[in-house]
Amino acid sequence: MADRLTHLDEHGAARMVDVGGKAATARRAVARGLVRMSPQTAAAVAAGDAPKGDVLGVARIAGILAAKRTGELIPLCHPLSLDHVDIDGTVDAQAGTVTLTATASTTGRTGVEMEAMTAISIAALTVYDMVKGLDKGVAIEQIVLLAKDGGKSGSWRRVET
Repeated sequence: MADRLTHLDEHGAARMVDVGGKAATARRAVARGLVRMSPQTAAAVAAGDAPKGDVLGVARIAGILAAKRTGELIPLCHPLSLDHVDIDGTVDAQAGTVTLTATASTTGRTGVEMEAMTAISIAALTVYDMVKGLDKGVAIEQIVLLAKDGGKSGSWRRVET
């Protein structure tokens, strides 16, 4: 952990971090989100029978678009040129869950954690939007960073408990 938050100046004011002196390196981040719903709704998602169509396909595209706009959405994030963004969705109809996983990568001076997390956030909200007509109780229960690679701090992996 750093001794201070990098987005604060010496007076405690929010600021954008200057990454101009950092070397461009390969960066990668993986995030996951869980969307909980009734088993019947999850079965409709798995079967492609949701009233609004292909839930996972639309969520995938929404998440990719969101990752590309992270610098516009999160005030102190740098706009990045992304090399790749991918979102995978799996449905467990019996458990009533959709699990979304996003991977973002770039070669740059700052990491892509926020891009992966933004992708998951918007993909999860898209799942919610596409099934809310079937199930008003849908819940986005968790959005977490699973792993990051690259940069000064190197690699990090979430330890699941």
